[in-house]
Amino acid sequence: MFPENTIMEKNYAGKSVVSKVGAVLVLIAGLLLGVLFIGRGIGMSQTKDPILKVVAVSYSQPESGKQMYQDYCAVCHGMNGKGNGPAVQFLKTPPPDLTTMDKRYYPTSVASKVSAVLRSGTASRVHGTVAMPLWESLFSSLHGGDQVGALRIRNLSEYVESIQKK
Repeated sequence: MFPENTIMEKNYAGKSVVSKVGAVLVLIAGLLLGVLFIGRGIGMSQTKDPILKVVAVSYSQPESGKQMYQDYCAVCHGMNGKGNGPAVQFLKTPPPDLTTMDKRYYPTSVASKVSAVLRSGTASRVHGTVAMPLWESLFSSLHGGDQVGALRIRNLSEYVESIQKK
């Protein structure tokens, strides 16, 4: 019914959204975020240096901050948020430990800080590069426009706030 490389999602009003641009952006996000190293790989011959393998990113529901984190963030920040994801060895700047943001940025709320970084990046300019995109425009263009993009950022930010060390 729809050509290949399109995305269809029900937006908040129940209308279908199909976008080839979104499909291209999902592919780009998949290439950036689906990074897995195989150098120590299972079922692969051993090599001296790890090999970078890119795979397509899976779709995540905007309502699930945890699932979006696992699909979009964990490859660099690690499943536990400590900055120890499998792609770390390929990055110029190691990702921060997201579980200690409360201590580093107090009195600013973690959700506010994460939201600002996803929208505007950081002073270090790590966000907004090929290694770490600015997510607001990516989320908005991928799935249903600005309102769904804002929902994704809010839920992802709240999830990162929920994993803070107590």
